[in-house]
Amino acid sequence: MRLSLLLATTISLAAISIAEAQPAPAPGGDGLRKPAAPVAAATKAAAPKRAVASFWTSPEPTFDEHTYDRINEALLSYSAIDVRGGWPTLAKVTLEPGAKGPDVARLRARLAVTEDLPAEVAAGDSYDTMLTEAVKRFQIRHGLPETGTVGPHTVEALNVPVKTRIRQLVASLDRLQGMGFTFGQRYVVANIPAAVAETVENGKVTRRYVTVVGKVDRPSPTLTTSITAVNLNPTWTVPLSILKKDVVTKMRKDPNYVARMKMRVLDASGNEIDARSVDWQSDRTPNFTVRQDSGDGNALGKVRIDMPNPHSVYMHDTNHKEFFSADYRFQSSGCTRVQGVLDLAAWILEEKPNWSRPEIDAEIATGRRTTIKLTRPIPVAWIYLTGWQSPDGTVHFRNDVYNLDPVPAKQFMAQVDRPIQVSAARASGFVLQSGAEKPLTFREVSYLDSK
Repeated sequence: MRLSLLLATTISLAAISIAEAQPAPAPGGDGLRKPAAPVAAATKAAAPKRAVASFWTSPEPTFDEHTYDRINEALLSYSAIDVRGGWPTLAKVTLEPGAKGPDVARLRARLAVTEDLPAEVAAGDSYDTMLTEAVKRFQIRHGLPETGTVGPHTVEALNVPVKTRIRQLVASLDRLQGMGFTFGQRYVVANIPAAVAETVENGKVTRRYVTVVGKVDRPSPTLTTSITAVNLNPTWTVPLSILKKDVVTKMRKDPNYVARMKMRVLDASGNEIDARSVDWQSDRTPNFTVRQDSGDGNALGKVRIDMPNPHSVYMHDTNHKEFFSADYRFQSSGCTRVQGVLDLAAWILEEKPNWSRPEIDAEIATGRRTTIKLTRPIPVAWIYLTGWQSPDGTVHFRNDVYNLDPVPAKQFMAQVDRPIQVSAARASGFVLQSGAEKPLTFREVSYLDSK
């Protein structure tokens, strides 16, 4: 017998949670599988893991073949939290280890809901070592500095309503559904809201890179393509959008801007023309090209990663490395600037003989423009996930900088085609078990369906 369920809500997703899979006992007379032991006993037997590695050192990839399924799992877990009333709101105060009082008690209760703090130690009003570690775990999951102290940014993240978190998971799932990507043994992924890039090999992250991605008014696009070459000492051909918005505007104010930036103005045949012969005051679309010479001051720095795509974007070095240390790293015109891009280039070129990191450095030092074509292209994906679950079960969230979450591309209901692992603590809202031999399946429907 297969149990089909459809739950409706007036505001957000239908909420459902499923207990962790148990060996199947004989079905009861009501057709529902009877649990072998009480939920409390199951909780004690298999306490959820609460230690979480720093995001920057964790080998767990953000994006792999099972990301879609894992976001589904997270969605069900957070929907169960929603059904039980969500989590308490905290006062906008600063809390740190050693503090006591009702604000600390409320913080403990809040972190217990999302299992950052073990439920068995949730009671109390002391900011002890356990709470400090719980705060760090929460900060790791939300891309915040791992201080263990609750400041304004942490309070803001703690107070985001569960329905908003559900929306983030729904929208992230929705965006993945239409993304075709062939995962290779080695691939690169950049998650735009996190401003992070990852190199993945044999299912594990070999390194994470801090990135600077597109501004809100010049967003980085989502895409899937392949890395085909690495350019050393590249020139930069200024895209038309940047030419009109930036270069023309600056030339109107400073006629020496192009020369100072070591840029050349080229006609349709690629021949250099005198910048003074151009009418920079004209509002017409420029009928010329501007190209910046390679070397110091070049906007692409020392390295560009070629990845053909219809958006004409790529990953590259930068001469503005100060942006890498900022908390807000949405400062580019659509491309992805990578901190440590020389190491990324060395990883990309691992299968190319004679192109190790020292050899790359030596070639850059010559000042020559060099293109190294890959023998075998490496898949690359730029994704926009504001909510996801990593393989170790950790649920992560990032700010929706481009405001893409409120309106999904299509209406959504979770599609579950295999047993979902939901911790007993989250599943305690209500538990549904089926006596069917086949796993419980939910068909895709609109979450706004009044039925």
